[in-house]
Parts: sequence; structure tokens; C-alpha cells
Amino acid sequence: MSIDPLAHSTSRTPLARLAEALRSDTVGGFLLIGAALVAIIWINSPFGGVYENLRSVTVGPESLHLNLSLETWAADALLAVFFFVVGNELKQEFVNGELRNPRRAMLPIIAAVCGMIVPAAIYAAINFSSPDTVHGWGIPMATDIAFAVAILAVVGRNLPPALRTFLLTLAIVDDLGAIIVIAVFYTSGIDLLMLAAALVGLAVFGYLQRGKGLAAALNASRLPNWVVYVPLAALIWVLMHESGVHATIAGVAMGLLMRTKALPGEAHDPSHGVEQILRPWSAGLALPIFAFFSAGVVIDGMGAIVSDPASLGIILGLVVGKAVGIAGGSWITTKVTRAELNPSLKWIDIVGMSQLAGIGFTVSLLISELSFAGSPEHLAHAKTGVLAASLIATALAAVILGARSRHYKGMMNALAEQERGDRG
Repeated sequence: MSIDPLAHSTSRTPLARLAEALRSDTVGGFLLIGAALVAIIWINSPFGGVYENLRSVTVGPESLHLNLSLETWAADALLAVFFFVVGNELKQEFVNGELRNPRRAMLPIIAAVCGMIVPAAIYAAINFSSPDTVHGWGIPMATDIAFAVAILAVVGRNLPPALRTFLLTLAIVDDLGAIIVIAVFYTSGIDLLMLAAALVGLAVFGYLQRGKGLAAALNASRLPNWVVYVPLAALIWVLMHESGVHATIAGVAMGLLMRTKALPGEAHDPSHGVEQILRPWSAGLALPIFAFFSAGVVIDGMGAIVSDPASLGIILGLVVGKAVGIAGGSWITTKVTRAELNPSLKWIDIVGMSQLAGIGFTVSLLISELSFAGSPEHLAHAKTGVLAASLIATALAAVILGARSRHYKGMMNALAEQERGDRG
């Protein structure tokens, strides 16, 4: 017999109220931003060595090649939970929501591709004559979806929901593209056997979601579903990790495989049920811990980053390239194809959101380490450039999206006032 997670959501116990609060993007956003600020302040304090030692602590079974640092566990495992939640949410949008319209789903996908190509081109142009740094062209390609969604929730509470869906879709495609770039250009090799095994695991996961045959027997049994799904998900994650592909891909894939329609006899579909359980854990635990271990960047030589073509290319790529690529690519796409912008959005909303996509962090820092593993000076400047670009992009996005949020709030207040007048 399966546990009905939605049945607990109406409880008014303190834990239920906490879980309900954590389902809000705004609350999760404040927790993530707070954890990131603590990490930045700590690592740049006289006690920065303690922070470095903490995130370098390794745990896990070495026999399974899982004796990983706390930083790696946070970026690969905890972030996979967040990616599962996001993938699951996108599946709901593709089946029942905004993205069910192909003309609207096409726009953020093409925007993501343009938002990868333009920043890489800007970086390559700036570093064209510098053979020591030109191979870092992949650094400004990636958007950090966790930070971007958190900032959007904090500064854009009154923005149309379609803008968040646009950002989620764009960021997922962006991250998938960046991971492919890492696999092809920045990784020595992929273990195809492990990757094939992970794909088999995903096929089994998808089959069980159909609710037929073995899946129907499982649903009809007295065995809780998590007894099967949790070990299977863990196995898929391990196999994906061992393949050399970033393990968060496993989270996205399983999220997209979730079933969004309830079968006869089910109180709700698995997609919404799992979301109720995992979203509070993702927002309240996984993301803050991830932010704490990933945001610890030493602010070193802010003046020198302007003279280093690597850091300059990163800053211009993330701040300028993302905005031009996403907003410009979206606008051109609507002119030359049948793709369309959601009627509830204006182009200035897309400009603000595309600026928000300039937050690089996790994947950008990872590509920085792969690009400049043998050059500590360029690596330090590159990491500082990622941090500087992310802060600049956040500030610009906050100005634009904050103004747009106030605009939409004014519209809603005016509409409410008109409705009260009509009733009177």
C-alpha cells in the first residue's frame, strides 16, 4: 500500500507548516542566498582555512568510488534532488501547463542555445590571441538554475508565473548543453558501459511509472513504493556518476519520466505526490547546503581580473552575452518562426530574466577548474570573474525585475480596486 503524501499536507502540525513554507520559492530563495553569503564571508575571513578543510572532508565507500568530498556530495548528490524536482515540474508543464503549446515551448529552448553560443563567442573573441586562456570558452555558457530561480523568487514575487517556467526550461536546456560541452571538450573520456547501465535503469524507472504489469503489481501490493523507487534512483545516480557524466542529469531524467496522470484507484498522480514530499527537502536542506559548499570563492585580485583576458571574457560573456543571446535570440525567433511569447509577458520581462541567466556559479566554476587546472593564477582570476559576473548580473536583474514586479503588483491592485467598485 502506498503512502499518500498529499494527505499530510493539510495537517496543521508545526512540521506541516514548516514544510508548506518551504514549498515557497521565496523562502527557499532566502535560505539559499543566506547560505551563499555565509560561505563567501567565511572563506574570505581569517578562518577561511577552516572552511576549506570542512568542504574537503571526504566520506563514502571508496570501493564504489564514492569516497567524495562534502563539496562534491553537495554539488552532485544534493543538487540532483533539486534537479529532480525541477524536471518533475517541467514534466507537469509539458503535459498540462504552459509548455504544452509547442510554439511557446520552442522559445525558451532556442533562447537557451543562443544564450550559450553568444557568451562562448564573446569569450573566444576576447581570448583569441591568448593561447593560455582561450580554452576556457565554455565557462560563461552555463546558468546556475538554483541561484537564478532563488533570485527570481525573491525580487519578482508578482511577476507572471510564465516567466518562471521560461527560466526553468531555459536553464535546464542550458545546463544539459553545458554538461555535454564538459563531456566532449573537458573530460578525458566517458565510461560507455556505465552510461548504458544508467540508461537501462532509467528505462526501468520509466516503465514502473506506466502503472502496468510489474508496476501495477507494485501499486496493488502492500509494499510502499519508496522501497523500490529510492534504491532504484540511488542506483541510477551512482551509475551516472561512474559514467563520467555529471550526476545531476540523472535527477533531471527521472523527473521528466514521472507520471502526471492518476490511474483508477489512485488518490493523485505520482508526480504531484512526490513533489509534495521532496520540494521542502530540496528548498530547506539540499539547496542551502549546496550553496554553502559551492559559493565559497576567494575574492582575490579584483583589480587584476580586468587585465586578465580570461576573467574579462567571463564577465562580459555572462553579463552581456547571456542578455544579448537570450533576449535577442528569443526576439529573432518570434520573427522568423512560429514560436510565440506568452501573452502575459512583455519583452522587458525577458530582458530582465535573461540578465538573471548571467548567474554562473556551479557549472561555470567546474569548467574553470577543468580549464585552468595547471594555471593557479588564471584559475583564481576565473573564479573571481564568475563571482563578479554573477553579482553584477544579479544586481541588474534585480533592478529590472523588481520594477516589473512593482508594475504587475500595481496592475493587480488597480484591477482589485475596480472589481470592488463594480460590486459597490
